[in-house]
Parts: sequence; C-alpha cells; structure tokens
Amino acid sequence: MQPISYARHQFPPEIIRHAVWLYLRFSLSYRDVEELLAERGIETTYESVRR
Repeated sequence: MQPISYARHQFPPEIIRHAVWLYLRFSLSYRDVEELLAERGIETTYESVRR
C-alpha cells in the first residue's frame, strides 16, 4: 500500500488526519468539524474540510 501524499494541500497532514477522524468517528457534518477545529484555533471553512 502506498503512503498518502499530502502534496499541494493547504493544511499540514496532522490537521487533515484529525479532521477526517472527527468526521468519520463521530458522524459529524462538515460544519461541525469546522466548528471543532475553530475551537482549537484552526481557521478553516467547511468547504476546505469537504475537500
């Protein structure tokens, strides 16, 4: 299995993995993930989370 490439992404891999984990683990909406990341000081939009 090839490692995941995070090239050309706006956010570091740790933030991307955390957002995906939140979305899948807790069945949250993109806007919910956006709000949780904002509480941790990570400014993003739900569209960025969707991508």
